[in-house]
Amino acid sequence: MSKNDMCYVSYIYVEDLHSNFFCLTPDYKLFYNDLVVIDTLNGIYIGNVSVPSKTILKKGLPKEMPLILRLATEDDLVIYYNNIDDSYDALLFAQKESDKLKLNMHFINSFYNFDRSQLLLSYEAESRVDFRELAKRLAKEFKTRIELRQIAVRDRAKIVGGIGPCGLMLCCNKFLNDFSSVSINMAKNQNLVLTPGKLNGVCNRLLCCLGFEDAIYSEINSKLPKIGKEIETESGVGKVSTIDVLRENYTVEYPSGVKKIFKIED
Repeated sequence: MSKNDMCYVSYIYVEDLHSNFFCLTPDYKLFYNDLVVIDTLNGIYIGNVSVPSKTILKKGLPKEMPLILRLATEDDLVIYYNNIDDSYDALLFAQKESDKLKLNMHFINSFYNFDRSQLLLSYEAESRVDFRELAKRLAKEFKTRIELRQIAVRDRAKIVGGIGPCGLMLCCNKFLNDFSSVSINMAKNQNLVLTPGKLNGVCNRLLCCLGFEDAIYSEINSKLPKIGKEIETESGVGKVSTIDVLRENYTVEYPSGVKKIFKIED
């Protein structure tokens, strides 16, 4: 296998987009936390290397894979931080104009991509909003392509960040790229107390972490008998009084009042 069949790929985190990308890397190695300029379908951005360069086969890679243009220079960083300052001014302007138009919009975040070819503003609203007039005013003021993106409460938590009930940084803000469906059945699988205050995150939706181990809990629960079920054991017939999913065992209570613990494999 020749060197021409191989290439460097790095995993890049772009804070503006709150997303990670696998990116093609020039023929030199990158290391953790290096700042780089990347070219994506939506424009040019600055990102951090979250996983250092690895050599892989070119065959099978997506044709439109983001490309790392270069290590970020001091001049690049000056542009980047100026863009952050200007995007904050744009956020305030957008909120002011939307209030004038009496649009029910609450702006959460804004940023320019690196070359300022696009200004993205994220907002919350209780329903769909006709923001065509607002978009015209923003385009006239900032003379760039405007994108207004409505986000949900979970997206807001991902952007703003915070501390979860576990005392750690929010998973959505730290590493989750996509929100998987979370249901109350996941809490039931884990025998958790169904109290909203304990099951909801800072976004007031079910905790994302409920889904992390749901497949394992579901598999173990499928092997455990239901509470109250009469089963026959080597000691006679009794009723299942409790189950312990983490220890993979269950307790059988006999008519005599004697209790005995059995493991799934027993």
